[in-house]
Amino acid sequence: MSDRLYSKDHEWIEMDADIGTIGVSDHAQEQLGDVVFVELPEIGRAVVQNEEAAVVESVKAASEVYSPVSGEVVEVNETLTDDPAQVNADPHGEGWFIRIRVDDMSQLEGLMNEEAYQEFLAELD
Repeated sequence: MSDRLYSKDHEWIEMDADIGTIGVSDHAQEQLGDVVFVELPEIGRAVVQNEEAAVVESVKAASEVYSPVSGEVVEVNETLTDDPAQVNADPHGEGWFIRIRVDDMSQLEGLMNEEAYQEFLAELD
């Protein structure tokens, strides 16, 4: 079981010390459909918990990717610019969006672990 945490907006974050890698869940990519474009923030940009960090366009619609925690963008997944389909192919791996230096680790406490997220998804059906 990974240490991946999820938001109710279907983003995930995986921590490595104070750096969090953020992406969208498998459920989110299924809802989006085929991703055709990803707009990533600039490195150095401050992101705020539950506010837009990136934009995803799919064949169905454009959607925001919200940051589950506040912090500073330290890396973006440039691969998605050329190959946005990675979001669909590997949402929990190569389809990650950004890495941020987390400002407030206590914000992680409001997120769900894998088991709680699966229960949350079951309630949505």
